[in-house]
Amino acid sequence: MNAFRVFEAAARHQSFVMASQELCVTHGAVSRQVKQLEASLGVALFERRNRAVFLTPQGRTLFAASQKVMRDLSRAVHEVRAQDQTLRPLVLSCEPTIAIRWLVPRLPEFRSEYPDYEIHLLTAGGAVDFARQQVDLALRRNDFQTGGQCCVETVTAERVGPVCTREVWRRLRKGDAVRLLHTRTRPDAWVRWSELSSRSVLSSGDEHYEHFYLSLQAASSGLGVAIASEFMVEADLREDRLVAPFGFVADGSEYVVLSPTPLEQDARRTALLKWLRSAMTSTRS
Repeated sequence: MNAFRVFEAAARHQSFVMASQELCVTHGAVSRQVKQLEASLGVALFERRNRAVFLTPQGRTLFAASQKVMRDLSRAVHEVRAQDQTLRPLVLSCEPTIAIRWLVPRLPEFRSEYPDYEIHLLTAGGAVDFARQQVDLALRRNDFQTGGQCCVETVTAERVGPVCTREVWRRLRKGDAVRLLHTRTRPDAWVRWSELSSRSVLSSGDEHYEHFYLSLQAASSGLGVAIASEFMVEADLREDRLVAPFGFVADGSEYVVLSPTPLEQDARRTALLKWLRSAMTSTRS
């Protein structure tokens, strides 16, 4: 089963490297699993040309079957788990910064509206292995390939813009240059914002942070200007810790809810999706 799981990921991405990133294993481990599967079947599943891989006719046949098997197995696992849904919480995986800065402060609202539905929150980003991570739903920004093996429901569009303290904004208005704060998870955020807004900020240099919330903390400390999601800084703007002098623009991405099975099969999932849409709309207002 593990070999088929690795093959399915490699075939879906047509890349051993991307499969290894999704499965959190090395490139060599993916290559070995595929070679073992090919040896056991006695056929080549991939053509390897110039460091790229392409499915052979036999590989395409096996890929179609393996996708169906993996999808059916994942749904069966979640149907079994759903049978005791009243006895356990709904496990939600959420990107760390949006969880810390937006979701957690609002969970009491959800619990007040749906007192019978308990949420267990996990923080993670990127692709989701629902079965292995024992996750029911995931709240993500759709900046990666979901692989077509899960149901995707749009929550709302993402909007971004520069944020800083009032003191930094006063310096900008006087024509002073300030430091631009970047994050590894959205390395092109400044370039993208400039293209979409046709604006720019006079830069005295760049600072790079590993996580989004670190760049926002740096902005709150007056170290420079960061690009932020409007959802991540709503409380900071309301309490005047930060200002968004240029407002926010849609960057083309969306927040989505991912589920291994159709949400309508579980009343808790549809309730959470409905609440997320309403709460994010309220935040934007």
